[in-house]
Amino acid sequence: MGRRKRRPLVPEAREALDRLKADVMKKQGYNVSSENSEDVKFEVAKEAHIPLQHGYNGRLTSRQAGKVGGPIGGNMVKELVKMAQERLKNN
Repeated sequence: MGRRKRRPLVPEAREALDRLKADVMKKQGYNVSSENSEDVKFEVAKEAHIPLQHGYNGRLTSRQAGKVGGPIGGNMVKELVKMAQERLKNN
């Protein structure tokens, strides 16, 4: 199976999603650069003792990959839900 690139449904949203990721993970206490928000996954992996490396990571188990991506995506979803609730409350 070839490597798949994750792309947002709306390509113009990529920059905003990267900013959201950086903001959310900063709130969680991670050292994140707004320019390179992808680096946070290596910090999460290191904290969870997961051998994530740049490039190919096909030897990781699904469980290991979930321990890296779960906290990032989960916190982003929580923040998006909170933002939507605030918008609904204000309208």
